[in-house]
Amino acid sequence: MRFLITGSAGFIGFHLARRLLADGHQVAGVDNFSSYYDPELKEARNAQLERHHNAFKVHRLDLQDGSALTRAWEEARPDVVVHLAAQAGVRYSIDHPDSYVGSNLIGTYNILEAARRFKPRHLLAASTSSVYGANTEMPFRETDRAVHPVSLYAATKGATELMGHSYSHLFGIPTTFFRFFTVYGPWGRPDMALFKFTRAILAGEPIEVYGEGKMSRDFTYVDDLIEGIVRLAEAVPQSAAAEGDTLSPVAPFRVVNIGGGTPSGLMDYIAELERALGREAIKTFLPMQDGDVTATFASADLLENITGYRPMTPISVGVPAFVDWYRDHYGI
Repeated sequence: MRFLITGSAGFIGFHLARRLLADGHQVAGVDNFSSYYDPELKEARNAQLERHHNAFKVHRLDLQDGSALTRAWEEARPDVVVHLAAQAGVRYSIDHPDSYVGSNLIGTYNILEAARRFKPRHLLAASTSSVYGANTEMPFRETDRAVHPVSLYAATKGATELMGHSYSHLFGIPTTFFRFFTVYGPWGRPDMALFKFTRAILAGEPIEVYGEGKMSRDFTYVDDLIEGIVRLAEAVPQSAAAEGDTLSPVAPFRVVNIGGGTPSGLMDYIAELERALGREAIKTFLPMQDGDVTATFASADLLENITGYRPMTPISVGVPAFVDWYRDHYGI
């Protein structure tokens, strides 16, 4: 099939594009190579994809430019669109709210307008576990109310889900939103904890441990996430697939968690990293940051009911895989 992936030079977009190319699909990438983090890492990912020069083409554009997006879409003629591009990061949203309004809301609006015009077979889009916000009942289920975001980042991602539902209802666009849970692995984002911790520990510098180290996360290894996306791409929302399905009563639209349902404590995560590096971290314990939550915990039941798949990679496997990549990529 023909796929269009927004954010193709990003962490998850790169892994998804590489998997789809390996499976024999045609992939058109869209990315603006923003400077939110090191553009050289994005260029390195993109160079890996461009080795498949007969099956991959990147369009360097910003999703806020609707006309440029339309031209790329017309050229790619995608069967399936996976919208991953976004301004990420909870803490960054406190000081740079305008970036989230532009990238997440306007960018997604332009994707939806293009989907309205060109009618892909299936539109899939990334959301986040952050939309569960102040919810305290665990595990987080897709049927839970998610109306108390504690960061602007979460609020914009929740808004894109609502926007997607309205377009799906009005224009019959089959749409799936998936909520990610702390994705990590090789080629990861430098602004995320694993990358920052690894860099600091190898440099003999202290790491900042927020929430006094008492937080927990449903860490999801990137290969597991990609497997979930690939399987969901084939599960076009048409009729309820299983008990607990979130299929809308008025639209071909659903929301699905992609997480393993096996949260780990932050200190356990750090301990796995110390083992993989063979070094003990110098830890600076700090209070919770604004916009953060104490714990995330996915229910993976709906994902498994729809696709037969549940993320299973433990941090004891995923963290060393990241360290191996990091040492190789940076020649350490």
